[in-house]
Amino acid sequence: MNNRFVSHTAPPNGIMSDPTTAHKSFTEGGLTWVDVMCPSRDEVLALADHYHFHPLHAEDVLSKLQRPKIDENDEEEYLFLVLHFPVFNEVDRLSVTSEVDIFVGRDYVVTFHDGQLRPMRRLSQTADDDRGRQLLMGRSSGFLIYRQIEALINYCFPMLYRLDEKLDALEEHIFRRDVQTTVQELSFLRRDIIALRRILKPNIPVVRYLAARERDFLRLDEDAYFGDLTDGLTRIWDMLEEHKDIIEGLDSTLSSLTSHRINQEMKIFTLISVIMLPMTLVASILGMNVAIPYADHPLALPATLLLMIIIAASLYIFFRFKRMV
Repeated sequence: MNNRFVSHTAPPNGIMSDPTTAHKSFTEGGLTWVDVMCPSRDEVLALADHYHFHPLHAEDVLSKLQRPKIDENDEEEYLFLVLHFPVFNEVDRLSVTSEVDIFVGRDYVVTFHDGQLRPMRRLSQTADDDRGRQLLMGRSSGFLIYRQIEALINYCFPMLYRLDEKLDALEEHIFRRDVQTTVQELSFLRRDIIALRRILKPNIPVVRYLAARERDFLRLDEDAYFGDLTDGLTRIWDMLEEHKDIIEGLDSTLSSLTSHRINQEMKIFTLISVIMLPMTLVASILGMNVAIPYADHPLALPATLLLMIIIAASLYIFFRFKRMV
């Protein structure tokens, strides 16, 4: 018998719901999926007691930002997964970690998350529909977590594509004069890429372990389901490696351009100083408190100015000849 219930006022099997949480439970073809968003301690412990989860695994759910991992409990025959996926913070312009904890047994899947990951909310909405629930849960617990992890991985690609667009825009902007804005944008992108690499890389060995277990504990008949997920994470990592190389190249280019511009400006200031030095010397000599020949001549001032102009012009012509300006 296929049935579904959303546990807000009457949770299944005596598991109490907290008003601050979104607790849904779905049943299809003998498989139960309990999805808990923003779980309370009481709710985690109640589910752990009902499904006989190890106390340390329950504590892992309650302690946030565990490193991604996978544990197998042979006694109760379940897998416990901790996965991390990014959520972009618009205010800080930085990808932050959102954790998903998954317990998967032969006839149940229990998920805990903070509600920030849209794929988990969408899958829960899909399970609200009879047809969607049958497609999602009508096969096995292994297929259900495959669909969950697949949705979370696919959710990452648009974030990487937006990074591509930002890097392209930065590459065009980098040759303009607004160095301060460019450096700031470059720093934000570098920080975000580092955060994405830190969040996503530890998931790869977890999914690889699932790929090695898919024909045994998870009961998937078709080949390479979790192998496809490994390929997806590998593609994401390759894109992040490419982004890292691009951002380092842009940083090197920006540093070179900035150094070149500073050198050009310093060269101009130096040439001006060199040109002004002889004129300053002439002015200093004429300003000495000693008798200067022809100082009282009516053409003394025009002659002095002409001398200064000739010196400046001669130095300028010399620098042009040497291609220094």
